[in-house]
Amino acid sequence: MNNKEIFLYKRKQSKSNDFIMWMAFPGIYSFSMSSLGYLWMFKTIDTIDGVNIERICSDTEKTEFNVKDVNLFGFSFSFDMDFLTIFSMLEKYNIPLKSKERTNEPLIFAGGPVVTANPEPYKEFFDFFIIGDGEDVNLTAVDICKKNRDREAALKLLSEVEGIYVPKYPKKIKKLTKKLSECIYTPVISEDAFFKNTFILEMSRGCANRCGFCLASYLNLPLRCVPYDELIKTIDLGLSYTNKIALLGAQISAHPHFHDVCKYIYDKIKSGQKIEMSVSSLRVDAITPDVVQTLAAAGQKNSTLAIEAGSERLRKVINKNLTEQQIFNAVKIAKENGLKGLKFYGMIGLPTEKYEDLQEIIELGRKVKLENKGFDISFGFSSFVPKPNTPFQWCGRENTKSLEEKANFLKKELHKIGISSNISSIKWDYWQAVLSRGGETLNDFVLEVYKMGGKLGAFKSAAKKLNIDTDYFALENYSFEKPLPWDFIEINPGKEFLIKENKRLILDKQ
Repeated sequence: MNNKEIFLYKRKQSKSNDFIMWMAFPGIYSFSMSSLGYLWMFKTIDTIDGVNIERICSDTEKTEFNVKDVNLFGFSFSFDMDFLTIFSMLEKYNIPLKSKERTNEPLIFAGGPVVTANPEPYKEFFDFFIIGDGEDVNLTAVDICKKNRDREAALKLLSEVEGIYVPKYPKKIKKLTKKLSECIYTPVISEDAFFKNTFILEMSRGCANRCGFCLASYLNLPLRCVPYDELIKTIDLGLSYTNKIALLGAQISAHPHFHDVCKYIYDKIKSGQKIEMSVSSLRVDAITPDVVQTLAAAGQKNSTLAIEAGSERLRKVINKNLTEQQIFNAVKIAKENGLKGLKFYGMIGLPTEKYEDLQEIIELGRKVKLENKGFDISFGFSSFVPKPNTPFQWCGRENTKSLEEKANFLKKELHKIGISSNISSIKWDYWQAVLSRGGETLNDFVLEVYKMGGKLGAFKSAAKKLNIDTDYFALENYSFEKPLPWDFIEINPGKEFLIKENKRLILDKQ
């Protein structure tokens, strides 16, 4: 999209304009260039014959192709509020928002964690969805659309492909799960990316720890790891273009060769090669001297540790089986091996949470700060949002007033002991919960929210106008027998397993 981009693969230079596709990112260009999944999808389609693909972002001013010539228009849908930008982008190119109102426009589809978990609040706006890992099925979808220019014929054929959900042809959909035999990496590097000139590579997908609230864990089961030799080959590829690399994965420390990868990079740095490396947040029990030494040598000064809750009781409820001693040991190792500070990530409003659990967060912070003078300690919090296809999908949130009181209490008490903290917006988290557990009845709601401007007040006004009880989606505890909007999507390990996990984690510990 600009001359500052470096392509790490060989592009096909001469293509016919017979089939044109736009791959859209619902955000600004700099963010899109740090989105690994989005860029990889672009790369896989860009290397096939007979398809001209162009990247489109929310701030794209000029396109290579005119929308009237575009045959297929795909969106990455990673966050609940992305629908606002997606609608804005469709309107920018004069495309009717609802699928039934489109005739000669391109077919519109979406993929990503939001629509894999629950596409129903958005089903009227897309012609089809990719459910699960889309690396391979994306190519199948493009091929079908390329060979079948008739809208209805293409949709009928798409509906017969495993992993593709066509709302016009409802059926049971099995989520696609790809074996990680190859390493997914940043195929286009840019100095205008949010993470400037950074080469990101995926070490693993999924997480075996299975915290009860975690969509990233359950949506991507089982845990899969890229083979070591493939990782090393990919790291060398990235380092031949840039000195900045980032290791990605929900549980990278569970990779059987994680320490070997760290040593490989550490040895390169010690031999004189300048490398800047960062990792996604680490588990507390994965903090070891060799890992921290590698991070420090690669220029990382701080790291994030996800502890989720302050008390051991509540950590057991959510399946985060960490002891307080493990947390203290992690801080000690981090400090002794070169890091300057740590940020603890936690969550408020978790099922069965009491004020005693919040007090333990404060006490934990006080002890850690007391034992580690001069070491920067901070906290970041979000509030619990029930997510589809997790054991806590049946659990409602606390009401907004109660959660805001907890947030203010934590912020005030941590400030008293000299610890800074930031907390996500409780009100926005409420609406995220509504969208997460909503069904097809929310299609007109999200459209009305968009028409009203998409700000916080628009959500409340739209709900009032359409007489929608949003508390039912956000706050209600559901029975296990209740049919859920996303039940038609088959996700490993399945609903019965999630029920057992919910009972094991919550009912057995109340």
